[in-house]
Amino acid sequence: MSERALLLVVAKAATLTFGTLLTYFSYRAYRRTNSGALRALTVGIGLVTAGAILGGGLHQLAGFPLRTSVTVQSVFTAAGFAFLTYSLYTEPSPERSAEPVGRSGGHENG
Repeated sequence: MSERALLLVVAKAATLTFGTLLTYFSYRAYRRTNSGALRALTVGIGLVTAGAILGGGLHQLAGFPLRTSVTVQSVFTAAGFAFLTYSLYTEPSPERSAEPVGRSGGHENG
């Protein structure tokens, strides 16, 4: 394996690892708060991560032309960024408080 190929594999592995972690943690936050902004954040991070992995996989594993693979990755990235942008501008749900669930001002009782 060439140095460039090895670097690409390591970079894609890091993208998959950290993208999956970010998606998981943002999903947990969404489930805890039921916030539309966090739902959009989760979808956006997931799309960017999936696009990066899918684009590389189509080219390296499935033999798709580089142009096709990059196009697929770019579409996923653009859609992900659209969701991320939306997540910054959406209003919080009026029925939910901004306070994290299970927090008591930093002091534990008991």
